[in-house]
Amino acid sequence: MRKFTALLATACALALAGPALAKVPAEVAARLGKDLTPYGAELAGNADGSIPAWDGGLSAPPAGVTFDPNAKGYPDPFSGDKPLFTITSGNAGQYADKLTEGYKALLAKRANYKMPVYPTRRSCAFPSFVYDANKKNATVGELLPDGNGVSGAIMGAPFPIPSSGLEFVWDHTLRYRSYKVTRQFSAFPVQTSGDPLGGKITFQDEAILRWSDPSKTRAEDLQNISLLYISNTIAPARLAGNVVLVHESLNAAVEPRKAWQYNPGQRRVRRAPDISYDNPGTNTDGMSTSDAFDGYNGAPDRYDWSLVGKSEKYVAYNANRMTNASYAELVLNGSLNQDLMRYELHRVWTVEAKLRPGTRHVYSRRVNHFDEDSYSILSVELYDGRGELWRVQEEPMVAYYHVPLCNAAGEMVYDLQDGRYLASSLRNEEPPANYKANELNEARYTPDAIRRLGLR
Repeated sequence: MRKFTALLATACALALAGPALAKVPAEVAARLGKDLTPYGAELAGNADGSIPAWDGGLSAPPAGVTFDPNAKGYPDPFSGDKPLFTITSGNAGQYADKLTEGYKALLAKRANYKMPVYPTRRSCAFPSFVYDANKKNATVGELLPDGNGVSGAIMGAPFPIPSSGLEFVWDHTLRYRSYKVTRQFSAFPVQTSGDPLGGKITFQDEAILRWSDPSKTRAEDLQNISLLYISNTIAPARLAGNVVLVHESLNAAVEPRKAWQYNPGQRRVRRAPDISYDNPGTNTDGMSTSDAFDGYNGAPDRYDWSLVGKSEKYVAYNANRMTNASYAELVLNGSLNQDLMRYELHRVWTVEAKLRPGTRHVYSRRVNHFDEDSYSILSVELYDGRGELWRVQEEPMVAYYHVPLCNAAGEMVYDLQDGRYLASSLRNEEPPANYKANELNEARYTPDAIRRLGLR
């Protein structure tokens, strides 16, 4: 407990010192792989043992688990675990200190919403070359002026020992998700009544995450483009052929995100500057914003980001059971089937974003909870212009142990004001994602290429 308190005090002190302290001294960086994990989390467990020490995570299919990367689903490495208890609206007060405000609201406002809590498993692991990059990044990574980008670092976490809110945002934005990836996923905008599966939308997307290009040695090598991304809507027929292309900027102050959209009805590719910030997310039925995809994405320049601190919270984690259910079993009216969910006690870093004076966004405030073992966003509270909690976002974590990496197995956005919710990025009934899509080439990511993709 004394070590935990000292780490928290150090982090908060550095946060108050500002972005200039992004780099840490060599003796601090040397803690990676010692009392800190190679990703910067506390190696030790908590005082009462309810959070265990990190033992390396899952860097390969666990013993006794047969896994075929060409087959659907990721077998649950912890299938023998049983819930310790279940949090409901009736007993939520007993666990209030370990519940985020978002989960408190969902338990209070969603009928039958519950949180089955399982033993904590710190399953996150990454390739050794990511850990090697983290050691270097700790001493060379810097925030650019006003936090609009990163210099010096590359691969993995740009700030493996983060000390400010913006550093956590960039750690999430640039975290390792492999280099070239293709996948297929479905989204369900679920209304307050009717068939929850009736609005199913299916996408194929692909990305070259240039930040994770093994040939690059520092952020400056990227020529200000951190990611190339294509999303192609393939169903239903009325939406099929709608293709989006994004060139994501590393520093939006130098050049903002560039995006294009192919409209099959018009058979034209147009620049799409509205695929950013608080413009409605593509095919979300207005239930999410462009910058809420993946928890948060894009330029952070409309908010002031402050580090609140670290605490122990119940979060959706090791959600393999959820990923192996059919859509009919999982996607229900009101919420996902909470019997299929898994929550665990983990240490999370909380970062608050408040809208900057003179800027606009439908969310006046965002409270983001980051996983200490991966810096991925696990949940978010989104507040409207009146300062009232409007939406709660959930990103259940899964260890993709064959890569290895850990990332969200889906994205849920619960609207507390109108009762709807969006279940997105689900791959339960889709072909397996390919995390080694070496066939992808940067020449593909052009407006002409997406026109050919969209023809139907």
